Amino acid sequence: MEAPIIPTRSIARAYDYIVVGAGSGGCAVARRLVDNSDASVLLLEAGPACIGIAEIDDPARWVPLGRGTYDWGYDYAPTGRINDRTIGIPRGKVLGGSSSINAMMWYRGHPMDYDAWAASGAEGWSFNEVLPYFKRCEDWEAGETALRGAGGPLRIERSRAPHPVADAMLGGCAELGIPVIDDPNGPSNEGAALANLNICGNERWSSARGYIWPILDNERLTILTDALALDLGIEHGRCTSVRFTHGGQYHDVRATTGIVLALGAINTPKLLTLSGIGDPLDLARLGIDIKAALPGVGKNLQDHPLVQACVFRATRPLGAVRDNGGGTVINWKSSQSLPQADLHAFPVQGNSAEARIRELYDLSGDVFSIGCGLMRSKSRGYMRVLSSAPDGAIEIQPNYLAEQSDLDALVVAVETMMELAATQSYADWFGGYAAPPRRLSRAEIIDYVRNACSTFFHVVGTCAMGNDDAAVVDSRLRVRGIEGLVIADASVMPTIPTCHTHAPVTMIGERAADFLLGAA
Repeated sequence: MEAPIIPTRSIARAYDYIVVGAGSGGCAVARRLVDNSDASVLLLEAGPACIGIAEIDDPARWVPLGRGTYDWGYDYAPTGRINDRTIGIPRGKVLGGSSSINAMMWYRGHPMDYDAWAASGAEGWSFNEVLPYFKRCEDWEAGETALRGAGGPLRIERSRAPHPVADAMLGGCAELGIPVIDDPNGPSNEGAALANLNICGNERWSSARGYIWPILDNERLTILTDALALDLGIEHGRCTSVRFTHGGQYHDVRATTGIVLALGAINTPKLLTLSGIGDPLDLARLGIDIKAALPGVGKNLQDHPLVQACVFRATRPLGAVRDNGGGTVINWKSSQSLPQADLHAFPVQGNSAEARIRELYDLSGDVFSIGCGLMRSKSRGYMRVLSSAPDGAIEIQPNYLAEQSDLDALVVAVETMMELAATQSYADWFGGYAAPPRRLSRAEIIDYVRNACSTFFHVVGTCAMGNDDAAVVDSRLRVRGIEGLVIADASVMPTIPTCHTHAPVTMIGERAADFLLGAA
């Protein structure tokens, strides 16, 4: 597809809707508002448009994007549990948000994830209730089924020719007794499978590409990139406007019907706090007048911990990178007593070790890696605004490994990866252990996990949905105590699902549009 151009339109004094943030949720809600109503929509994105940029479009080149030009540059604060390391937390600052810089993985997790949301107070968010919205997102290569969608904005394909170290994962899992399944978004997600990828042919298929490119010429849609939201205007308990910078100027634009925040689980609670919506103690500390007292803003932060990585010597050069550098995945249980898979792993066609691991071990020569992590993590942290300035500092703390059960499960993950690489299926490629350099004792694995712990960059939960005192939004995504303001991003998730978060955030954006238009 030829790269389009975003039309230049003058900034009106008011729009029916303002959507702040053009990531997975924001693109979805903006598209559906334009498609299914006669409303005018202003879509604000803090980053550049970057349409037709080779390093974004090429699936094999995604890794450096995470700490590059199109990233917000955020870090997780260090703790002793991760041996006092600072962990980078990539977040897309570009049209399409993190869907434009991520690994292009498409998973919705397990039905129990969403049934747990409903049970916790998010009424109407059980799996059977959200499944139609997942299907609406999808253009699945194998066509529509009871569980998959076709003809939706987001193309989803599997590798046509997986790399041998990815293909070996399937055979190796079978040797270990882990089932090989056709589709991890099918009837069961437990097992090894070819990855579902937001790739069409050999190009990234981001939310911007799928949702926004087809409606760029619609005169009711105005897109402003490099537009940084500063705060929200609140009048008599209603959110009425957004103040932002664009083109070196300040703008204050009104919304006559509603404002949608889709800045993600870091920037949405930050913007709320700067606008006087948040924990009264935080607002008092910052000297910000209280517009709505919501103690849950910035709390309940969750992310999947990733052991990055187990690295193995290769018997020969791996050749050109295929797909997104992976190609297959495993979902399995750390204990057979669990009701659903809690561990996840994927191959990497090269060295993907954390900086500390690279310092500690000799990883020279030809190597391949397997990243493994925990998808049912229990540890929770927070996001705290440290300054009332729009570009002021924030503290982001996931509290990785705070729960002993998280650490115990990651020990099992590393042990399994060491066994997997030594299976017969990897015999043609496995040339020995590099990091860890040998099979380790439990105590040694724990230390390895603390040094290798990184992030899947699946940060969620900081404006959680529910019906208790800690909830920030209700089950229709409306911010409590403020009219005309909804949230459509990962911050509303009460608990983190067992998957990459791009799919559920897109689903949330689809539902938000239906709520706004009275279609649900």
